Amino acid sequence: MDKATRPTTSLLRLHATDNVLVATRIIEKGETVDGLTATAKVMRGHKIAAEPIANRQPIRKFGQIIGFAKSDIARGDWVHEHNVVMGELAHDYAFAQAAKKEEILPENQRATFQGYRRKNGKVGTRNYIGIMTSVNCSATVAAHIAREVERSGMLNDYPNIDGIVALTQDNGCVIDYRGVIFDTFKRTAWGYATNPNMGGVMMVGLGCEGFQIPRFKEAYKVEENELFRTMTIQETGGTKKTVERGVSYVREMLKAVNDVKRETCLASDLVVALQCGGSDGYSGITANPALGAAVDILVRHGGTGILSETPEIYGAEHLLTRRAATKEVGEKLVGIIKWWEDYTRRNNMEMNNNPSPGNKLGGLTTILEKSLGAAAKGGTTTMQAVYNYAEPVTTKGFVFMDTPGYDPVGATGQVAGGANLMCFTTGRGSAYGNKPCPSIKLATNTDIYTRMIDDMDINCGDVIEGVPLEEKGKQIFDLMLKTASGQKTKSEELGYGENEYVPWYIGAVM
Repeated sequence: MDKATRPTTSLLRLHATDNVLVATRIIEKGETVDGLTATAKVMRGHKIAAEPIANRQPIRKFGQIIGFAKSDIARGDWVHEHNVVMGELAHDYAFAQAAKKEEILPENQRATFQGYRRKNGKVGTRNYIGIMTSVNCSATVAAHIAREVERSGMLNDYPNIDGIVALTQDNGCVIDYRGVIFDTFKRTAWGYATNPNMGGVMMVGLGCEGFQIPRFKEAYKVEENELFRTMTIQETGGTKKTVERGVSYVREMLKAVNDVKRETCLASDLVVALQCGGSDGYSGITANPALGAAVDILVRHGGTGILSETPEIYGAEHLLTRRAATKEVGEKLVGIIKWWEDYTRRNNMEMNNNPSPGNKLGGLTTILEKSLGAAAKGGTTTMQAVYNYAEPVTTKGFVFMDTPGYDPVGATGQVAGGANLMCFTTGRGSAYGNKPCPSIKLATNTDIYTRMIDDMDINCGDVIEGVPLEEKGKQIFDLMLKTASGQKTKSEELGYGENEYVPWYIGAVM
């Protein structure tokens, strides 16, 4: 949003070429605002026509096409799904034309936080013990182990351990070890097991499942040690014996997991997952670009920001390909977009099935509109790399990872890729948290921040009231550092995170 158009009225014009305005409050039918008379009631965050728009003509917001008129639209009409269709767009990808060499601060000028430096050089912001599962059949046992450890009070004597989390999932049985499900789940599980926020890990299986633990260990050349243990229910001798052995394994881990201390680390050690859920008409105006401003600061300090949710950058990918470091990076993103078009087509769906009903109630009409706002989370710096789901993120700076738009699945891929911190924007009020990766919740509007104050960490709704995006970005970046240093997020205080481990199952489940 241009500074010159920063809101002083009830209607926002986000770009000089826009033919719709955004309401910042409820506009009643017949009400005249800034010389524009509403022909219907327009809710907060929704759009009103600033000028007549003929049938089949483009509708513009953010200076970009978000759809086409389904019928003639009069000045003052409410503009939403009843009179808008998505239509077909041909984008100029302009690969790497806006790429630039980023100015990274020297180490002695970078911000710092207090983190856990691991032996492999990675830095954790939390120190968890994870009980992972190879199959749904071992989920109950994994949960019993975690609950028994908590009930026993044994963690009380180990203050450097943030807790124990049972990371259960609902597949792993009849999958082909040569197929895409196995490869993706293997990568995801290993990514969680080696995430720097994990101090120790145990994997529990049933024994007869398709996702065999020995094959998993062989793939990553990993052997049992004091911080990584595995077992199966069938080999151990049933549920009760497996829980008892699991608790004993955790007890044996405690000293080694606890034997770390927070130390001063550079902001360049932060790998931040960027998520949005329950978006509304304000998301692309307040919280998402504010988070983008924070990501620009993070990149300047040498850190990494991971934008994901491919279906939610669909239609805005041309803005990212322009910022690609190389043509090859941009072409990889376009190839992923084409895969998604084919994927949805084969499953009798379409990309415009997203936005959700809640998104539409909040003012979003098409996926093009949603994507333009969602892409703003990535800031303005060069896109350095594009990763497949759950691949290890090794490149510094702003990067993209292919994931679904479903938040738990998308976030799981980012954490598997190595994210040690997460920022999550929401306008409708998503209830979300993650373990082992703390999630900072950013409200897009003051109403949801106030109503869900126990869930929200930062109010970005005041951007509408005149707080500069740069200032809000600095506030978010400062909270990143505090959270990375151990300050709990609202979702951590509420206990979220154990049910949000949701690996992506791409192929057929037999």
